[in-house]
Amino acid sequence: MDKMILQGMEYYGYHGVFPEERKLGQRFYIDLELSLDLREAGEHDDLNKTVNYAEVHELVKGIVENQSFQLIEALGERIASSLLDTYTSVNALTVRVTKPHPPFDIHFKGVTVELHRTRK
Repeated sequence: MDKMILQGMEYYGYHGVFPEERKLGQRFYIDLELSLDLREAGEHDDLNKTVNYAEVHELVKGIVENQSFQLIEALGERIASSLLDTYTSVNALTVRVTKPHPPFDIHFKGVTVELHRTRK
């Protein structure tokens, strides 16, 4: 199966267990791997035969920036289900949600959850 990969999409959202995270907000990074057949789009050079990644970006932006979740797992789940509901040509997907600066008194580059979902 072919893949469309969107890497390092950056958004500002209000997600976290702690009240200050949901009040002050922070940056989140989203990576997507969409599994779909890209043959017709490639053969015909036709945007209508693929998934428009600018639209995907806007859909994800709306979720990350306009909704609030305690867990990045829930954020990832909402992104995955919304993409599968919106784009019927996507057979499976992987969503990675990275919180680069979690509010812990330890030093690391961030925490990432990765979800794999397939069409039922």
